[in-house]
Amino acid sequence: MISLFLVLAIGTCLTNSFVPEKEKDPNYWRHQAQETLKNALKLQKLNTNVAKNVIMFLGDGMGVSTVTAARILKGQLHHNSGEETRLEMDKFPFVALSKTYNTNAQVPDSAGTATAYLCGVKANEGTVGVSAATERTRCNTTQGNEVTSILRWAKDAGKSVGIVTTTRVNHATPSAAYAHSADRDWYSDNEMPPEALSQGCKDIAYQLMHNIRDIDVIMGGGRKYMYPKNRTDVEYELDEKARGTRLDGLDLISIWKSFKPRHKHSHYVWNRTELLALNPSMVDYLLGLFEPGDMQYELNRNNLTDPSLSEMVEVALNILMKNPKGFFLLVEGGRIDHGHHEGKAKQALHEAVEMDQAIGKAGAMTSQKDTLTVVTADHSHVFTFGGYTPRGNSIFGLAPMVSDTDKKPFTAILYGNGPGYKVVDGERENVSMVDYAHNNYQAQSAVPLRHETHGGEDVAVFAKGPMAHLLHGVHEQNYIPHVMAYAACIGANLDHCASASSSSSPALGTLLFPLVLLPLSTLF
Repeated sequence: MISLFLVLAIGTCLTNSFVPEKEKDPNYWRHQAQETLKNALKLQKLNTNVAKNVIMFLGDGMGVSTVTAARILKGQLHHNSGEETRLEMDKFPFVALSKTYNTNAQVPDSAGTATAYLCGVKANEGTVGVSAATERTRCNTTQGNEVTSILRWAKDAGKSVGIVTTTRVNHATPSAAYAHSADRDWYSDNEMPPEALSQGCKDIAYQLMHNIRDIDVIMGGGRKYMYPKNRTDVEYELDEKARGTRLDGLDLISIWKSFKPRHKHSHYVWNRTELLALNPSMVDYLLGLFEPGDMQYELNRNNLTDPSLSEMVEVALNILMKNPKGFFLLVEGGRIDHGHHEGKAKQALHEAVEMDQAIGKAGAMTSQKDTLTVVTADHSHVFTFGGYTPRGNSIFGLAPMVSDTDKKPFTAILYGNGPGYKVVDGERENVSMVDYAHNNYQAQSAVPLRHETHGGEDVAVFAKGPMAHLLHGVHEQNYIPHVMAYAACIGANLDHCASASSSSSPALGTLLFPLVLLPLSTLF
């Protein structure tokens, strides 16, 4: 009887759900398909221009289920049902899948994956900017195993480069662009073991300021790792956790300033007001650190002190675009991952929507003719939504039936594991008794964990602009930076660029032959 009741309930709910009138006409769907077909046929004329600029958007933890849920949320924020909405990344003409495993991990972490998609080499879990010969936490396995990133290749080619993130600027994703570390958690020397310090390894914040001294734009959080231990934070004077952490007594902000040529305009800012007051035409180097640690979630953001990701991207582009040789910009929507780890799907999905807005901003400021834009994720999460929800159901709402086992309702969004596991009087918590629409509601999970885990499935890669068609199937994650470098004529694989440089045409002409990757020993 319960099963029959559920079937009837589902059928009634779906039958009565909202269906736009135009979608009842078969010709609506036929016309839509034919328009899509016309656009697809246009892609036969490939864009083989040189990519003067390269922008990489990295949604940390933005698996396919997160992309789909963010699409629905974006539509519902605009008072639509949501399913038919298009994210900015949905509009990209080329889509691939990326295999995210680390060299020693089936389900990866953000450090080993960052090394793959920035440095072109797969690495061990927890290590950044080093090959798999480096073992996590073992400083003495680092030397000689360092690998460089596409940010370095772009800078060496004379391009401007930038890093924008919603995490701390020495977190796993951005650190792989400039650092070489046996442990992603070595944010400052305060977090390093004595053995690593005695063996000469440097913390990641120190490397940010010293390894590539002329990074043009750096924005995100992470102030406390730049200052001597117990230095009071400029914004949170009474918060001990916000104080400086460095044991070596260095003031890395002052060191950053000292490295910049006197005839250049260098600016350090720590709040949104200062950032938006800048005249980009008068900025050569920008360091913006807006929080002691990671930046606030978008839903919690203080509009006076903290800029949005979109605002940071706009400022970064206005500075980087001044270079006639072009630029490389890494943009990380880093707190998508944090929201999922905390089981707070609403926080995670709003972070994803904000990153999509930043993608749209970048698209409006650049041209597909000379700018390659790649959007991808480092890994997925054990995040899902289901339960036969009807069209237009709130992405944070309930499934249209109760469980046929414990007779309790459940939300469409669930996690495979995480902090949302709750038992009340020996049974699953009744979610109708809690505020499941709250910003910090932790969705129910199947297995109790303090922190939800990553997922191991492939993630999507969206691409547009010069040579975007090279991202076309199922690829190893480390393939991505080789494509970006090939398109931009930077790095070691430059044989195809000679004809382009001697030709008056911006196209690479013979670029359609297979991508040839040189031995790693010649690349790094």
